[in-house]
Amino acid sequence: MKPAPFEYVRPATVDEALQVLRAHLNDDAKLLAGGQSLVPMMNFRVLQPAIIIDINRLHDLAYIRESDDELLVGAMTRHAALKSSEVIAKHAPMITAAYEHVAHATIRNRGTIGGNLAHADAASEMPAVMCALDATMVLRNHEGGRAVRARDFFLGVFTTALEADELLVEIRIPKRTAGEWCAFEEMNLRKGDFAMAAVAAKLRMWNGRCDDAVVYLTGISDQPVRIERADRKLEGTRLSTEEIAAASEAVVREVEFHSTASVSAAYRKDLTRALIVRALTNARDRSSEDAS
Repeated sequence: MKPAPFEYVRPATVDEALQVLRAHLNDDAKLLAGGQSLVPMMNFRVLQPAIIIDINRLHDLAYIRESDDELLVGAMTRHAALKSSEVIAKHAPMITAAYEHVAHATIRNRGTIGGNLAHADAASEMPAVMCALDATMVLRNHEGGRAVRARDFFLGVFTTALEADELLVEIRIPKRTAGEWCAFEEMNLRKGDFAMAAVAAKLRMWNGRCDDAVVYLTGISDQPVRIERADRKLEGTRLSTEEIAAASEAVVREVEFHSTASVSAAYRKDLTRALIVRALTNARDRSSEDAS
């Protein structure tokens, strides 16, 4: 199929893009970054925007930089650049691990991290990863900017904290600290498909005990899910097999699982439990290997 007719604008700067957004507040305008989600939805006429604002000329928003304690990633950075980045692998290894499950090479070459996060697909990996890493989204409009924590940015399926006149310009990701270990586990029908369930886990270990635990789930709800009560069950423990199993059971008890055409709710629940156990065990084992 072909998309419905639309107006096309291609701004050359961030300021120009923000001016166009402001001028079309009352229109159904959509930003085109990588287009790997937007264009198929337009072709199937799930979306019929009146105007497309192509931001692919905003090369100033394609970068990976370091500050003392953060990684600064421009919203127009392609997935492929993040996947292959040694800086990302060193300071935010969960991102590198998750990219083993994100789409396919041709899609990663065009898709952008900002477009992916702003799209907020409920089965996408990066929203859960950014929540687990406590990343911050930097948003701009014609009046200025504001920062929104990832956990407050994702509001539902295809719904974020972005206002109609705002552009996601940067993602700020805390660098991995001493004693911090992570893992990402996912299961899908075919490699590159969206997740049936996926788990992003981050642990902070101190003297062989868990000082802090963060577990986010994706692919099972309308946004990344964290059950903090279950995470707290791990704090102060040595993450024994029994303690990990108890925490995993506590998570799945709190989540409502739904069936789809290909996966039953019962299967998704069992799968999620197993992925949590695997992610926590892998993160724990990595910390033990480092300590030895």
